[in-house]
Amino acid sequence: MAASAAARTIIENCAIATVDANDTEYASGYVVVAGNRIESIGAGKAPEGLENVVRRIDGTGHLVTPGLVNTHHHFYQWITRGMATDHNLFNWLVALYPTWARIDEPMVKAAAQGSLAMMARGGVTTAMDHHYVFPKGSGDLSGAVIGAASDMGVRFTLARGSMDRSEKDGGLPPDFAVETLEGALAATEETVRKHHDASFDAMTQVAVAPCSPFSVSTELMKQGAELARRLGVRLHTHGSETVEEEQFCKELFGMGPTEYFESTGWLGSDVWMAHCVHMNDSDIAAFARTGTGVAHCPSSNARLAAGIARVPDMLKAGVPVGLGVDGTASNESGELHTELRNALLINRLGAHREAALGARQALRLGTYGGAQVLGRADQIGSLEAGKLADLVMWKVDGLGHSTIADPVTAIVFGAAAPVTLSLVNGKPVVEDNHLVTVDEDAIARDARSESQRLARIVAQG
Repeated sequence: MAASAAARTIIENCAIATVDANDTEYASGYVVVAGNRIESIGAGKAPEGLENVVRRIDGTGHLVTPGLVNTHHHFYQWITRGMATDHNLFNWLVALYPTWARIDEPMVKAAAQGSLAMMARGGVTTAMDHHYVFPKGSGDLSGAVIGAASDMGVRFTLARGSMDRSEKDGGLPPDFAVETLEGALAATEETVRKHHDASFDAMTQVAVAPCSPFSVSTELMKQGAELARRLGVRLHTHGSETVEEEQFCKELFGMGPTEYFESTGWLGSDVWMAHCVHMNDSDIAAFARTGTGVAHCPSSNARLAAGIARVPDMLKAGVPVGLGVDGTASNESGELHTELRNALLINRLGAHREAALGARQALRLGTYGGAQVLGRADQIGSLEAGKLADLVMWKVDGLGHSTIADPVTAIVFGAAAPVTLSLVNGKPVVEDNHLVTVDEDAIARDARSESQRLARIVAQG
C-alpha cells in the first residue's frame, strides 16, 4: 500500500531517541507512522495536512525509542522458574534436565505465552526463542511457540535448537532428552521450510541452533552450519559461558570454544552466540574479524555465577552485541528492559569500571545491537524513515522518573519505566502498560496450571 493511502498514526510532543547512526535525539519531536512503516520523524510538530490520520497521540512526558530486541531466550523455562537457585551452570543443568525432558506441547505453549507477555509488556517488539528440548511424542513444540508469538503480535525469531550428545556420550542431558543426528537435522530443515519468512517485514524467522558444545556432537555442529547456509538462514548457539565449558572443550576437542567453533564452521556474519563471558583477546579478535555476534545476558550470567562478559572490549573491536533475557529459570523476571540497567551496572564492575558503558550505549545494545545480531538492522532497531514501525513510548514523568532530567538516563538508570504504547508493525501490542492482544490473567492461569502439571509428572517419576 502506498504511504499516501495508508492509515497514519502521529505521535507528538515527546522526547525521541532514534538510535540511528548519529544517535540523533529530539527533546520534543514527532513520529509519523504510515501503515507498518515509519514515514517521518523530526523535531517540533508533525507536518500539517497529512491525510488519513486515524490516531493522534500527545506524547508529553514520554520518551519514544525503537522497540527492544531480545536476542536470547528459552521460553519453556517459564514454567520451571525459581528452581536450583544456588547452582552454577553445569549443576543447574543437571538438576533441571530431568524436569525439562518431560515437557509437552500444552506446557510449551503456556510457557511461551508467559515469556512473551512479560517481555512485550516491558517494551520488547522483537522476541527470540532458542528451543532445544524435544522429548519423543511431545507434539509440535516449534508450532506452539510460533503460534504464541503470532497471537501476541510480536516480531519473532525461532532458533530451532537440538541436542544429540547425552550422558552416555559424555554430555550433560539425560539419554532420553536428546534427538538423533539425522532426526535433529531433518526436523530443523522442516521447521525452516515451513515457518521461515525472508521478507523485509517478516513476523517470523527461523535460525539453525544446536544447543551447545557440551550437548551437541561435532557432526551436528558441522552439518547444522552447512544446513543453515544452504537454506539461507542464521545460526545460533551458546558459547564461552563458563570456565567449566572452556575446560570441557579443551579436554574433549583439544582446543578452546572459539577455536572449536571456527573449526566447525561456526564463526561468521550469519552467526550469533549467547553469553561469551570467557573470551580472551584472540577470541574477541576472531569474532570481530568474522562479524560473529554476541547475545549478552547480564542477569543470567550473574544468577549462575558465570562471570562478567567483556562487552566494552567487544564493542571497541567491532563485535555486534545485543541483549538477551536468557531462560526464565536463570532470569526469573523474564524482562529485557531491566537488562539495559543490569548490562550497564554489571559491566561497570569489570576492568573498565565507570567507563564501561553509558546510558545510550545500553539503549543501543537493547535496540540496534539486537537488530544487528538477528540480521535485521536494515529493518528494525532504530527510528528512521522507511524502517518498520516497531517503537515504544516510555512514561518518564511519573514518580519513578520525574526528577531525572535526561529521559534516556531515566529509562536506563532509573526504575523500569511504564510502557504507555508499544507498536509492532504499526499495530498496538501494549496500551497503558497492559497487553491489548491477549488476556494477561488467562496466560498467568494457564502457565501456573501447566507448571503444576509438570511438577506432578516429575514427582510420579
